[in-house]
Amino acid sequence: MTPPPSPATPVTATAVGPRLVEGRGELSGAVTHALRSGIAPVYAPGSVPRADPWGEDLQLALYLLYELHYRGFDQVDDTREWDPDLLRLRRDMEDRFLRALRTELPDAPRSVEDAFAPLLVEPVDLSGSLSHHLETEGELWQLREYAALRSLYHLKEADPHIWVIPRLTGRAKAAMVAIEYDEFGAGHPERIHARLFADLMTDLDLDSAYGCYLDRAPAPLLATVNLMSLFGLRRALRGALVGHFACVEVTSSPGSRRLAKAMRRCGAGPAAEHFYAEHVEADAVHEQVVRHEVIGGLLADEPDLEEDIAFGCAATVLLEDRLATYIREAWDHGRSALRTGSPEHRR
Repeated sequence: MTPPPSPATPVTATAVGPRLVEGRGELSGAVTHALRSGIAPVYAPGSVPRADPWGEDLQLALYLLYELHYRGFDQVDDTREWDPDLLRLRRDMEDRFLRALRTELPDAPRSVEDAFAPLLVEPVDLSGSLSHHLETEGELWQLREYAALRSLYHLKEADPHIWVIPRLTGRAKAAMVAIEYDEFGAGHPERIHARLFADLMTDLDLDSAYGCYLDRAPAPLLATVNLMSLFGLRRALRGALVGHFACVEVTSSPGSRRLAKAMRRCGAGPAAEHFYAEHVEADAVHEQVVRHEVIGGLLADEPDLEEDIAFGCAATVLLEDRLATYIREAWDHGRSALRTGSPEHRR
């Protein structure tokens, strides 16, 4: 399959923070204008209830507002992080997103056992698996697109989950800190997982600047990152954040093994292969710790959170499946999975 042609010059990030991108509709346009101008966002009454909760406009608007709690944007005042008008809009949009998630999961498991049992067994049929496709028949241009998309999370890997630590106690807190310590390089900056992913991007001849590919990311990808921020920023959803984190750790090792093979088969480079090889071993250990100590400890302290943990897991599976379907449909039809075409090479 021939890769789609490269688009015009990509958005680039500065040393200060990523550059603010253009909006994709009324809500994201209002956010972008408000951040650039320093004024309150202006949008029509009823815009949020009418917005598609899965669409480009709402998902980008949410991502932009969530990013204020991470690194912000170049030439955007840091104080806008706590602007009451922006927070009000964010609350309304994330309520819309959260309701859509619950609507899509009417039969979601209510127990931790029911939520995680299907994830602990490798499925016999991997034909729908994106990592299996990349392992067995993926092309280098597809690996580059996949990395460009995933960079929106992996360049801040583990950051959204750190918000849960002050909301935990005892066993759960100690175990969560131990896992995050590994994620952040165990005291070695060159081993921070976000740094390892930046090295992967360099091997793939991609721009590793934080937030560089935001303008290329479609709504299904934005939703996967927004889910972590939504769970992380709401203390009431601390159980869902633990469920999300556990789901990622449980499913990471098999997928990472396949992606390491894909990188090796396509000759992507040693750093590209190493990122996923590192996750095969690390996440196999993390899976046991998060299930038995983080979840076990949290349920011992707050048993009423079990349904939230199960919901966090189910919501993660839902959005990852939606993203995989989106990417595979694009590739199966010879299209780029990025909004504006294949990523250009670094310059």
